[in-house]
Amino acid sequence: MTDTLKKIALITGANKGIGFEVARQIGRTGATILLGARNTPAGEKAAAVLASQGLTVRFIAIDVADPDSVAAAAAAITTEFGHLDILVNNAGITDPADGPAPTARLDAVERIWRTNFLGALAVTQAMLPLLRKAASARIVNVSSGLGSLAQNGDPNYSSAATKLIGYSASKVALNMLTVQLAYLLRDTAIKVNSADPGYTATDLNGHRGPQTIPEGAAEAIRLALLPDDSPTGTYSDSKGIVPW
Repeated sequence: MTDTLKKIALITGANKGIGFEVARQIGRTGATILLGARNTPAGEKAAAVLASQGLTVRFIAIDVADPDSVAAAAAAITTEFGHLDILVNNAGITDPADGPAPTARLDAVERIWRTNFLGALAVTQAMLPLLRKAASARIVNVSSGLGSLAQNGDPNYSSAATKLIGYSASKVALNMLTVQLAYLLRDTAIKVNSADPGYTATDLNGHRGPQTIPEGAAEAIRLALLPDDSPTGTYSDSKGIVPW
């Protein structure tokens, strides 16, 4: 088993995009990165890139929508490391059949929820015993501005015309996970927060976002590395607090 004083960080969906950049930046602090991805060749390739940059990184096969895969990943981390300091629930998907509530296909909405919310919940439940063993742990749920009820209800919101019932509702649910976990873990050394990356150019949106990937990753990285006197149960982007 490795040195329990060394920080261990698991980032899901980390083979590309925001997750990859979060892994890179946290790895630069000296943490051991567990690069989680469901696609083994892509995950191994991404891990090799980070290793070539001098980072300590291991590929972890994890499909957040597959309970057996999640359980196997938790077992492997338990055996090799015995604890987990940072969990970034970054894995997320969209579906072209998602859309406004009157027309979105139910199978598309279900598929999105299985990854974006149920997957994050499953991973958190599986990893929580490991996080409890850390001296001070962080859970970061990578949400979206589209997960803000307040913003979605504001006709002047910059993305008010974007109506994706499956994706947006999955991020609302993810924010509820943040709120409930933060309350339940308030007397522990585990802090739980939601990060809104902002509209970032990634595969998820066909690279249409105006932000760069490092800009989109910045808030999740900050929350993952919060000092011990920082708040828990927050929802923020790089500019500050986002309304629930």
